[in-house]
Amino acid sequence: MTNLLPAAPEATLREAARLLGHHLPNELTALLRESNGVEGEYRLELIWSIERIVTDNLALRGDADLATLYMPFDCLLFIGDAGSGDQFALVPNTRHPDVFVWDNENDSRTWVAPGLAKYLDGG
Repeated sequence: MTNLLPAAPEATLREAARLLGHHLPNELTALLRESNGVEGEYRLELIWSIERIVTDNLALRGDADLATLYMPFDCLLFIGDAGSGDQFALVPNTRHPDVFVWDNENDSRTWVAPGLAKYLDGG
């Protein structure tokens, strides 16, 4: 069971793109215009709110300690998590809406789904 939230304000979406330094992927923007995040079973945040997307991505990209442990995060846009530390991401600035999972234990980045719709349907 998924829980949709109130839509993200258009101004917030524009500000997010400015802060992140790149456009948000079209499929993500369309979803956030409908629901500012998607909660799954047990309140699992399948898609974070736009505010959390910005906060978490800027924190990951700017953390000097993480930069010594992991490959760069600039090529990913984290959008949700599995509740285990693993996080789901899109690749910004591309026409491919693929969803990947980043494993925080081994820094692997594995393809999960060909887009948000399939990701939310469970792959």
